[in-house]
Amino acid sequence: MPDRSVRHRSRTALAALAAVTFLGTAVLTGCDSGADGTTKGAKADTGRPAAGPVWDRSPESVAAVGDSITRGFDACSVLADCPEASWATGTDSSVRSLAVRLLGASGAAARSWNHAETGARIAQLPEQMALAAKEDPDLVTVMIGANDACRDSVRVMTPVADFRTSFEASLRQLRSAAPKAQVYVSSVPDLKRLWSTGRGNQLGKQIWKLGICKSMLGDADNMNASAVARRTAVQDRVVAYNEVLREVCAKDRRCRYDGGAVFDYRFTGKQLSQWDWFHPGINGQARLAEIAYRNVTAARPPA
Repeated sequence: MPDRSVRHRSRTALAALAAVTFLGTAVLTGCDSGADGTTKGAKADTGRPAAGPVWDRSPESVAAVGDSITRGFDACSVLADCPEASWATGTDSSVRSLAVRLLGASGAAARSWNHAETGARIAQLPEQMALAAKEDPDLVTVMIGANDACRDSVRVMTPVADFRTSFEASLRQLRSAAPKAQVYVSSVPDLKRLWSTGRGNQLGKQIWKLGICKSMLGDADNMNASAVARRTAVQDRVVAYNEVLREVCAKDRRCRYDGGAVFDYRFTGKQLSQWDWFHPGINGQARLAEIAYRNVTAARPPA
């Protein structure tokens, strides 16, 4: 039988070995395993889900902000708003607005609001957002930017940096009063395509001479180098505005950009107003409502 000192040294060695083994296992478990036992790296499980986009595909109230398109300008009569035909909140059964598609006709009448203004530019959006926030809506739709490019000349179009500043201020304004409101942002339409489509109508071109979007529509049939360069400059500015909308929206967990869907939509004469051949008519408003509904209710945001 071993003596007492040998037995003591053996027990001490076994205890030390067990402690080292336990410590090593604990270190490996802490560094290499997640809560589900798979290899995940050193981050400890906090018990909270990972941060990600928050999006309710069935909002129960809608507020709209923006410009003449959202007011239904020239959709029903010449040079006049027609909010009942608005793609966002209108009541016209031919359009079936986003609000009607989401809430039903009675729900849209009770729980949707249109704070857009014909002629509005991005600098006016923070004020509109403040009005929208007072409604405490589940969803705010935004369509703005066409008037920033549609100016009397290319020289006075809204600079891209100013456009960004105003859009960021608009989201801050909304978040300060309605932090959980979702925001659906439509891209600015392709103004050059609207010019190309509408200039085939002689009546429409007469209306254009009253001053609608001079930077793009002015001298509509002129195809010399200067006119082409002017229209290209407007087109490039619209593309830049849409990139700003995409980038700024991407920083807000409750904001969804349409992925350029409105810009990419190939409007034809059937979708344009019979009064000015530039703004969406009833059919065009319905197409905008379809695009918005598809994107708002999609499981994932547009690519």
